[in-house]
Amino acid sequence: MMPNQDHSIGCSVEHVLGMVSGKWKPIILFELFQETKRFSQLQQAIPNITRQVLTTQLRELEKDGLISRKVYPLVPPKVEYTITNLGRKFKGVLDQIEQIGESIVKKKTTLK
Repeated sequence: MMPNQDHSIGCSVEHVLGMVSGKWKPIILFELFQETKRFSQLQQAIPNITRQVLTTQLRELEKDGLISRKVYPLVPPKVEYTITNLGRKFKGVLDQIEQIGESIVKKKTTLK
C-alpha cells in the first residue's frame, strides 16, 4: 500500500503532478532553471504560448511555490520570474522526462 492514500486528503503524487501538469508548466520551469527571466523573455523562449496562457501558468506556478515573482517599481513595470528551492526539486524529474522524450522521438524518426 502506498503512503498518503487517504483519498479525503488526496494522494501526494496526484497533488505534485497537479503542480506541474499541462503542456506549458514543464517548459516554463525548464526556462527558469537556466536563469531568472522577464515575461517578455519567456514569451520569446516559448513562442507558441499565448500571452494569456503564459500569465495563467505563471500565476499557478507562483501560487504553488515553484517560482517567485519580483515586481520592480519602474515605469513601465519590470517583473522577473525566478525558480524557487521547491521548483528546483523538479529539475531531476523533468530532466528524466526530457531524456525519455528524446529517446522516443529519436526512435520514431529512425522508423520513418
